[in-house]
Amino acid sequence: MNLNHYVKAIISGDWKSGIAVFLVALPLCLGIALASGAPLMAGLIAGIVGGILVTLISGSELSVSGPAAGLTIIVANAIIKLGSFQGFLVAVILAGIIQVALGLLKLGKIGSFFPSSVIRGMLVAIGIVIILKQIPHAIGDDLDFIGEFEFFQSSDGQNTFSEILAAFDTLKPGALIIAFWGLLILFSWPWIIRKITFLTAIPASLFVVLVGVLTSELLKMYSPELYLGNSQEHMVNLPIFNSIGDLAGGLARPDWTFLTNPAIYSIAITLAIVASLETLLSLEAIDSLDPLKRISSADRELVAQGVGNLTSGFLGGMPITSVIVRSSTNVYAGGKTRMSSFIHGLLLVVSVLFLPLYLNKIPLACLASVLLYTGYKLAHPKEFKKIFAEGWKQWIPFIATIIAVVGIDLLWGIFIGTFVGLIFVIITNYESVFSVFHHGNEVLIKFQKDATFLHKLSLKEEFRKIPKGSEVFIDASKVRFMDHDIKLLINEFMSTAKERGIEVEFKQKLK
Repeated sequence: MNLNHYVKAIISGDWKSGIAVFLVALPLCLGIALASGAPLMAGLIAGIVGGILVTLISGSELSVSGPAAGLTIIVANAIIKLGSFQGFLVAVILAGIIQVALGLLKLGKIGSFFPSSVIRGMLVAIGIVIILKQIPHAIGDDLDFIGEFEFFQSSDGQNTFSEILAAFDTLKPGALIIAFWGLLILFSWPWIIRKITFLTAIPASLFVVLVGVLTSELLKMYSPELYLGNSQEHMVNLPIFNSIGDLAGGLARPDWTFLTNPAIYSIAITLAIVASLETLLSLEAIDSLDPLKRISSADRELVAQGVGNLTSGFLGGMPITSVIVRSSTNVYAGGKTRMSSFIHGLLLVVSVLFLPLYLNKIPLACLASVLLYTGYKLAHPKEFKKIFAEGWKQWIPFIATIIAVVGIDLLWGIFIGTFVGLIFVIITNYESVFSVFHHGNEVLIKFQKDATFLHKLSLKEEFRKIPKGSEVFIDASKVRFMDHDIKLLINEFMSTAKERGIEVEFKQKLK
């Protein structure tokens, strides 16, 4: 690691993006822990370990790790099944060991097998989901945790759209005012810093939070009926410790007696597989957003995530993955190196130890505006224009991924999008493997690429249509692999051709 390079990166601006990531990560760490049935500190520990330790050994410069919304249901069900959060920590540690092994076995390359149209669809879909899920928070409905991403909400029986409609019934004008100011600042920020140049030294998201806190305090003084702080559900809600000793005493410890429980091992395997898949997909997505187009080491990232989960489990934290929301916030906030993620981890430590009273004055509505802006950048209309210009074989898997991610969840969206993408790969391969040219009674069947049993039906149909008295030349000189079924079909055609008055010449690649 080039220390001078990273010091320069911090000074040149990574400290700003680190603050932006911190402001997004803080409520996500708390919300995901709450939704998972884990202690709030478990979410913060996972964020700190992901921000500091995983960042230092990560295979990516822009990836940001922490507790992931995609694991919420798995974690909640595991804690209920085991009946103990301390027992669940053992599963987190075992999952970390499995991830380290996967990385050392060089299995991180699995992420490269997902089509680019699916990865792009995933990014746009996550942007849409962020927007839809943050609308209720922007208007004061904060009963659901701020990092929720599933379409069907098991906590209250609502879905993404019904939740938005229900939120308007309990609209809080104070939240709407704060969110409006936040969005106005973020969309106007390039114009603002041109007019007020000293603001270039302040991250846009931090300015949004400062304005949000100031607005909240002004409402408290002049319009108490609009003030949100009377109910902590509308504000950041960090746990408060009187001393470092209280903090240390509040940390959960793994209960090693659960090693004799067979359920631990199935939970650990599930966590390792799902967390690894989410990490690899996030890595592919962030590489596609990276302005410098760097290629991350997926194997090293798996090792880093494994070490992170080992450490998080030992310290009483939740499982960790690379998280696309935090990572994309990092990119759009101008992050250039891993130092922005590292700073976000340090800020989480500082916030837990020294700043809970101050940070608990931040309305969730102003953080919702930061996330809404991130969602807009991810799902920008230009992304749709680009993919539609590339043809229907790209945009259909792209749209399928978006619909599935928005309508179900991230992992199902990836699987469905990839399945649709594979269908189009097969169709493309099926269509263009050979061409047929006619000139009088001469017929040329030219193979452009390798042929498999998938092309058997179309080749058989071409053989059937060849009229009597034709002279057929089959050119397979460019084919490196020809499936046994295709060879058999050609041999059968050649053996019966004379009976139909057809002359056949077959040219293959010399071996």
